[in-house]
Amino acid sequence: MITGATKSKVDDIWQRMWEGGITNPLEVISQLTYLMFMKSLDDKELEAEQMAQLTGVPATKLTFPQTPEVRHCAGAGSRTCRQSRCSPWSPSRCSVPLKTLHTGNAFAESMEDASFGFNKPKTLERAVSGIDDLLTNVVRDQDDLGDLYEYMLSKLNTAGANGQFRTPKHIRDLMVGLLDPKPGQLIGDPACGTAGFLISAAEWIRAHHGDAMSAEDWNLFEGEQFTGFDTDQTMVRISAMNLLLHGVENPDVRNQDSLSRLNTIRSRFDVILANPPFTGSLDVEDIDDSLKSIVQTKQTELLFVALFLRMLKLGGRCACIVPNGVLFRSNAKAYRELRRELVDHQRLEAIIYMPSGVFKPYSGVSTAILVFTKTDAPNSTDKVWLYNMEHDGFTLDDKRDEDVSHNDIPDILERWAHLDAEDARERTEQSFFVTRDDIVEQDYDFSFNKYVKVEYEKKEYPPTSQLMAELRELNAKFVSGLSALDAMLAKDGE
Repeated sequence: MITGATKSKVDDIWQRMWEGGITNPLEVISQLTYLMFMKSLDDKELEAEQMAQLTGVPATKLTFPQTPEVRHCAGAGSRTCRQSRCSPWSPSRCSVPLKTLHTGNAFAESMEDASFGFNKPKTLERAVSGIDDLLTNVVRDQDDLGDLYEYMLSKLNTAGANGQFRTPKHIRDLMVGLLDPKPGQLIGDPACGTAGFLISAAEWIRAHHGDAMSAEDWNLFEGEQFTGFDTDQTMVRISAMNLLLHGVENPDVRNQDSLSRLNTIRSRFDVILANPPFTGSLDVEDIDDSLKSIVQTKQTELLFVALFLRMLKLGGRCACIVPNGVLFRSNAKAYRELRRELVDHQRLEAIIYMPSGVFKPYSGVSTAILVFTKTDAPNSTDKVWLYNMEHDGFTLDDKRDEDVSHNDIPDILERWAHLDAEDARERTEQSFFVTRDDIVEQDYDFSFNKYVKVEYEKKEYPPTSQLMAELRELNAKFVSGLSALDAMLAKDGE
């Protein structure tokens, strides 16, 4: 989470760009995004060059073309030099090399139609100086870059307007931990945004399986193991740049509407991790027929779950976030149809109910995590694990301050790793199993309160006569106190 001081720095950069003539808010966001990530890419390249000098081993897989004008910013007409080589700042002399990177990686492809919009040297210099300060003195890790972008979106009042807001890192890491993605598995996010889920999955694989990975595994890891789609080209650029900074050089990241007929992917992924848009509906004519066969609806939150089922291989697993309405709405047939599909024809493994403050300050919507496996076989679900998360390690107000003393996530992962022990849990506790028959009996309602057992404790109160005697005693003390006060006031008045 970014601090108030960081927000003030962003606001200052934003104001300076506004004063420099870049008045379209979306253009401000695009230009700041380019500068943030190009600065990060340049820093990464500088580290590689310094390591090469120390070891005597030439650096490989460099991002920037190794031409004299790029390496040394030679020539007054050069427009391709690196950010660290450019001084004094002049848009006509040197510019962030948006289109001069090596071709063949997702980042370079995503920048093909990008344009660098600074016309005044002073505006460019101030923006670069501000970004330098942010990334050098403020940003702790790459995930904070996404937080900065979300803050910029919030200034437009567009974050969350289309059901789009960034999933906090600790929630992404929880979902990745539930699925435990492994080397060699194909991982997808059809609504990838800033590629947070793909990055969390990559970090998990590197941390938990990196020592045992073969050369073939690493080759897959650096490229096609990770796939992400988004309808916003700016998001696609951010995804590609973010993945590149995390060691994934050639992911399949595309500007595409995953729910449209243009998406023909079927039975491809081993793992899907996603937080799809929660609001909106589509034109029925644009919806692929394969999704209609799973659920007849125009609601995006339902269509995305159907899409996950279509894109998964048999045996593939998904962890996705859904709004609570998906769990219990009964006035719309499609919601019940989807829940029945997950229980009767797939293997629904777990439902983790999250508190409503998880997505603040962008949204206060209540959500849950669904974990399921694609089986396309009847009666695959025998029992479902329910967990009522009450705390996620942060306060649940708009400030979202860290609160490590209240965090259920370690308990969730610990219990998930030892699910056999959950059979003995009572329904009065925070987590327990329910059977498929239980769910069918409740007409496929996934609400937690349908299954939790509430225990009523009998409270014994004193008899009425005793309570009345106590009230009379208190009243007598009150009258006595007033009399003593009157006496004191009368004495003072003498």
